[in-house]
Amino acid sequence: MSDQPRVILSGFADEAANHKTAMEQFAAFAAIGLEYYSLRFVDVGSGIKNVMQLTKSEITKLRHLEDEYGMNVASIGSPIGKVKLLDTDDGTKNRYVPFKRYMKSEVKKACDLAHAFETKLIRGFSFYHPKGTDPREHLNQAADQLGEIAELCHRSDLTFGLEVEANLIGQTGELLAELHRKVNHPAMVTIFDGGNLVSQGMSTDEVFQEYLAMKPSLGWMHIKDYRDPSLTGKADHVEEDKLKNFVPADMGDSGHTRILEDFKEVLPKLTRKLKRRGIPGVFLELEPHLKGGGQFGGFSGPDGMGVALRGLRRVLDFVGIEYDIRGWDDVVASRGF
Repeated sequence: MSDQPRVILSGFADEAANHKTAMEQFAAFAAIGLEYYSLRFVDVGSGIKNVMQLTKSEITKLRHLEDEYGMNVASIGSPIGKVKLLDTDDGTKNRYVPFKRYMKSEVKKACDLAHAFETKLIRGFSFYHPKGTDPREHLNQAADQLGEIAELCHRSDLTFGLEVEANLIGQTGELLAELHRKVNHPAMVTIFDGGNLVSQGMSTDEVFQEYLAMKPSLGWMHIKDYRDPSLTGKADHVEEDKLKNFVPADMGDSGHTRILEDFKEVLPKLTRKLKRRGIPGVFLELEPHLKGGGQFGGFSGPDGMGVALRGLRRVLDFVGIEYDIRGWDDVVASRGF
C-alpha cells in the first residue's frame, strides 16, 4: 500500500439540503463529487428526524436511496454524550438520563444504526458538566462512562469518536486528550474541530497547540472554521445558538493550512491503524455551518457546501494531501452499459 498522504472527503449532508430531505442531501453531495456522508438529520418522507429516531422502514428507504445516488455513510452523526453528567439544575436545558438506561437505549441504538448503515464510526461527545463548574473536576466520572461506551462499541466492532466542543467536559484539545488517556481503549479516538475551538475565543496559535495535544489520539477531523474579530480571549461558556461567524477552512482563524501540513505526516500510519479496525481511511468531514450553527446541527445550503468543499480542497492541494472526487469514470460506470 502506498504511503502517499491521502484522506477521504465526507460531510454532514443535512447541511447541504434546504429542507433536509434525503434526495436533496444526496443530490447535493453527488453534484459536488462526494461519495461519503455523515448521517445526522434527515427527512425520509415523514418529517425531519435525527438519525437516532429513524424507523426500520425509513432505514430501508434510505439504503435504497443511497444506492440510487452512489452514497455511503462515513459515520453516524449521533448526539451520544450530549447529555448532563449529573442530575443537577444548572440553568441549562440539557437533558439528564441515568447512565445505565442511556447505555441500554441510546448508545445501543447508535451501534445498531452503525450496523444498519454499514459504517464503523459513531461520532459522540464528552457529557455536559454542571454550568459554572471546572470540567477537570468531572474527568474521572466522564472517563468511566466513556469507557463503557467504548467497550460497547468495541464489542460491536465499531469505533467511537469523541468530538472537541464548547461547554462539554472535553471542550479543549488538552481535556479531550486527558479523557482519551484515562479511557485508554482501542475503540475510542478523538475528533478535531478547529471551528469549535476558535469560537471559544482561542487564537490561531492556541488552536494549533490544542491540535497537537489531540494528535496522538486522533481518528478523524471535522472541518469548519470561524472568524470573529470581536472575540478577545477564551469564554467560560459559549452560547452556541448565537454563533454566526463560521467561514470556509481557508478563510478562518483555525490555521487549517498549518494543522493539515503537520497532520499529513501521520496520515499513512493512522490510515493503516484505522484499516485494521475495518475503517476505509481517514475522514475529513465537512460541517461548515456557513449559514448558521447551533448545539445540535447547522446549515450551509447546497451553495455553501460547495463553497466549503472548494475551500478545503484549496488547503489540501496546497499542503499536498491527496483525496478523491467523483469524476468522468464514475459517471461512465453508473450508466450500466
